[in-house]
Amino acid sequence: MKDKRILYVSSEVVPYLPETEISSMSFEAPRIVNNKSGQIRIFMPRYGNINERRHQLHEVIRLSGMNLTINDLDMPLIIKVASIPKERMQVYFIDNEDYFKRKATYTDEDGKLFEDNDERAIFFAKGVIETVKKLNWSPDIIHVHGWLASFLPLYLQKYYENEPLFENSKIVTSVYNQGFDGTLQDNVKDKVLFDGISEDHIALLEDPNYVNMMKIAIDNSDAIIIGSEVIPDELSSYLKDLKKPVLNYHKIDEIESAYIDFYQSKVLG
Repeated sequence: MKDKRILYVSSEVVPYLPETEISSMSFEAPRIVNNKSGQIRIFMPRYGNINERRHQLHEVIRLSGMNLTINDLDMPLIIKVASIPKERMQVYFIDNEDYFKRKATYTDEDGKLFEDNDERAIFFAKGVIETVKKLNWSPDIIHVHGWLASFLPLYLQKYYENEPLFENSKIVTSVYNQGFDGTLQDNVKDKVLFDGISEDHIALLEDPNYVNMMKIAIDNSDAIIIGSEVIPDELSSYLKDLKKPVLNYHKIDEIESAYIDFYQSKVLG
């Protein structure tokens, strides 16, 4: 993986959030590539329950300051950065006062999904892409983890399709069993349509549940990794009919050779 550039975009990364399948894989996969002389960038949302002082986050003024249009509203983008101790890995945090200040990730204290999770997901996808453009860093692979990051493949393929920086980038999405119950807001489809993405690409958002969001991510990816030992049956069936490379589940202590081989032979090969 020497000198290959891999962009990791995740809804969760340890040590900034508690250990889950997603947050652990989103740390371990870039660590492996980093140790094999690959170049990596990691992006995640700056949720309000991340302790900025303990993790030494600081704002990157030269990257902050632009506004992203979300459903006809201009929302300021703030970029923060921190280093994972002992790993020589930097993590970029996508931040916005309205979307990410609250002291929780996806749900309120009663376990109810935040009503603006759809807009947070759109803001995160656009924020990552705009920041990578500002960095002028062209990734060979973009590896997506977690449902809050799952709009990224759609936006890269349909909203930023003429962006030369990503012309040769391959998108990999990891599919996990870590989703959400219920649905996002009914009008999420209208918010994506506002960005000029055509209706036939987002028909599944008529019912914006976890499975359908992941199907849209799968449809707009070049390759898929199964990140959990068991995933929803509907997604298992969907992947069986897929004419794209799919890497079956590997435990976290087995991913090194499996992921590197998959990246090199199936994704880039």
